[in-house]
Amino acid sequence: MPYLRHRLALFLAVTLGSPLLLKAGFDPARAAPTSEGAANILTGRAASGDWRADAPGVWRKITSADLPPAYATPSARNTTKIGPRPTGAKPKVPPGFTVSPLVTGLSGPRLMRAAPNGDIFVAESLAGRIRVLRLPARPDQSVATTVFAEGLDQPFGIAFFPPGPNPEWVYIANNNTVVRYPYQIGDQTAQGAPQTIVSQITTSIGGHWTRDIAFSPDGSKMYVSVGSGSNVAEHMEKKPLADAIAYDAEHGLGATWGSETNKADILTFTPMGGEPRPYATGIRNCVALTPNPLTHDLWCATNERDGLGDNLVPDYATRVKPGGFYGWPWFYIGGVEDPRLKGERPDLAKATQTPDVLFQSHSAPLGLVFYPEHAAGNAAFPADYAGDAFVALHGSWNRSLRTGYKVVRLKLINGVPTGAYQDFLTGFVIDDASVWGRPVGVVVAKDGSLLVSEDANGVIWRVAYGSSKP
Repeated sequence: MPYLRHRLALFLAVTLGSPLLLKAGFDPARAAPTSEGAANILTGRAASGDWRADAPGVWRKITSADLPPAYATPSARNTTKIGPRPTGAKPKVPPGFTVSPLVTGLSGPRLMRAAPNGDIFVAESLAGRIRVLRLPARPDQSVATTVFAEGLDQPFGIAFFPPGPNPEWVYIANNNTVVRYPYQIGDQTAQGAPQTIVSQITTSIGGHWTRDIAFSPDGSKMYVSVGSGSNVAEHMEKKPLADAIAYDAEHGLGATWGSETNKADILTFTPMGGEPRPYATGIRNCVALTPNPLTHDLWCATNERDGLGDNLVPDYATRVKPGGFYGWPWFYIGGVEDPRLKGERPDLAKATQTPDVLFQSHSAPLGLVFYPEHAAGNAAFPADYAGDAFVALHGSWNRSLRTGYKVVRLKLINGVPTGAYQDFLTGFVIDDASVWGRPVGVVVAKDGSLLVSEDANGVIWRVAYGSSKP
């Protein structure tokens, strides 16, 4: 009987809404993936439900076996209506956590990165600037905000070089260039003019514009993620199979050409911008690019393609294999052929990698951060969170049933993902038609709290364990 009650709770949660989780005797805060068979995880069709099943603590696991056929449902255009934040509304968090606005009044804050001293660098991308937040030393003090640099071209990625406690430069990835500024720990404004490191990332701009940037732990390699210029390479001229295979030999397995040259890729350079080459290919839009500090694996949070139905194609977060091909535009999720490009690249089917963690389709993952193994601040999360990852899901438009608009936790064991993820920060959706917030960036502050940027209202939210204040 307990098992049947539990399964009924999951069914009710997915079909009728998350409040019934508690009514049916299911405690999402206690649910966790287990090695015995994941009885507490939403799987299969249940895992691909909509926002009504969202609640802090609910686990999901989607696998390649769960994928429906293409066009099993029509492709929807369900554009989000962003409404004002209801009076008193704030995100929902698991028991034991608190959430509060840390900074308000920003202009579309997106990606965030923490400097070694704890300062938080924020990309206000559409405003063309990078801002620095200095968290207060005492609870009665306010957050200091300073413009570090401005006049940039849709800045997004931020990285400190060399990696470690004493960087000398801040690198910024613009829409089609990489620049760097001299930096000493504690600088809140740039101390010199920018140096251009990469003068042209791609030969054809347009399409996905966010570029993230990261360095290998030893500082020898600079990684830059570049999203595709289209949904499924609609404007890329076709090549005979033999010519495409010959092109791969020079540009990377499954690399695209023409208007998609150096797109849907992770590129690698020297720190001075030299020796450009593909690191991995077929990744439609790797928005967040960051190494796992425990294992040094390079990770991507990726937006997959649209137009195949509500539950295709799952977005994902994954470890990126050097030389790996992830399918775009011909295949997806481990070798499923996109019917719109049927028969064009049969040679790539078996070479397509399966990503580690699949999200509800069209959730739009944008931010990714790993929780430290030894967080020691007064807001630090419980030990069970150590080494896990957080991903911000900006929210769907190509789905009849709205998904995303939340921050989720990825469960890792010794740096290896289990494939399961847990709703952590929810509550931004108002109803089927509208939302009041859209999470973008995630970063861990020096006190152990999790900061989440939300670009619809220009707010950065702070999630702490317990009632600690910044």
